[in-house]
Amino acid sequence: MSSSTAVPGQSPIAETAPLSLCAREPHVPADRLVAEMVPPPRFDSVRFDTYVPDPNQPSQVEAVTVLSGFAAGLGGAHATGSGKRKWFSKKPAAPTAPLGVYLDGGYGVGKTHLLASLWHATPAAPSLKAFGTFVELTNLVGALGFQQTVQTLSGHRLLCIDEFELDDPGDTVLVSSLLSRLVEAGVALAATSNTLPGKLGEGRFAAADFLREIQGLSSHFRPLRIDGEDYRHRGLPEAPAPYSDEQVTQAAYATEGASLDDFPSLLDHLARVHPSRYGALTDGLRAVCLTEVQPVPDQSTALRLVVLADRLYDREVPVLASGVPFDKLFSEEMLNGGYRKKYFRAISRLTALARDAKGLVAQ
Repeated sequence: MSSSTAVPGQSPIAETAPLSLCAREPHVPADRLVAEMVPPPRFDSVRFDTYVPDPNQPSQVEAVTVLSGFAAGLGGAHATGSGKRKWFSKKPAAPTAPLGVYLDGGYGVGKTHLLASLWHATPAAPSLKAFGTFVELTNLVGALGFQQTVQTLSGHRLLCIDEFELDDPGDTVLVSSLLSRLVEAGVALAATSNTLPGKLGEGRFAAADFLREIQGLSSHFRPLRIDGEDYRHRGLPEAPAPYSDEQVTQAAYATEGASLDDFPSLLDHLARVHPSRYGALTDGLRAVCLTEVQPVPDQSTALRLVVLADRLYDREVPVLASGVPFDKLFSEEMLNGGYRKKYFRAISRLTALARDAKGLVAQ
């Protein structure tokens, strides 16, 4: 419904009321899950030559060199280089070299940028390359079934998995079994991962954990360590302080394609929508405006919020908020626990999106 709307204390601002995430209940068919296994919009234009290595971190320069060579080596029909199956053979010839690379580093060092650059640089049609998070891959198996997923991906030249979930033993076994079948079919693999629960300290590097958890697949991966600081804070200003409810509401009404929700209601709504649909939940949004942001009450809620933060970041949707700052979303217990790397990533990404939203507020 269109109407002139006045916000308390403000002049009339727009004719169209903002959208609401809480009013959306998307349903995502299986074929869309397959079609969307490409780098997210934020990484559409990234390439190796747009990655800016930290001059104090030589491992970042090395990563670009190694990955560029890896991509160039995937020019055949499959990573085995065989092109076709041998006569009278039921399986492709066994690969003679590692078919995978594992990008090992802390959050914010550009692992996803490099992973997406590898996808773009691989000389194959987009339909022969797949890119997705671990969660998106498990959702694909849930939608298609294991055998159909193997059949769907076996003809691919490359599968990139961002944020391999080491904290779910059941899903780790499932995906490891899937990757084993894909390696047999000659599909090249590339992955990043999070940190296992219960790991204390910085939790910045997880290669040993990753190679142990994927067990028989470890020989197919070359670990590539990438040192560095979180680039989202490297030389950038601090995140803007939260705005008032009135400022956020005014911006929502003044911005075409913006959503407006109170944070507690949004958290309740996320509990009713499967995380595989959070990307569709944000379809068409140009900004997300949230009032009454407050610390999340429990870990299940926090993990759902992490997924939403990832989808918003992937799609470059600015987030304007009132209430507590984003670095106060998660309790000290959460930030010191097994999922802390996810929470720090969410804080980092929401902070970046908050910076992007500064221009929405009338000065």
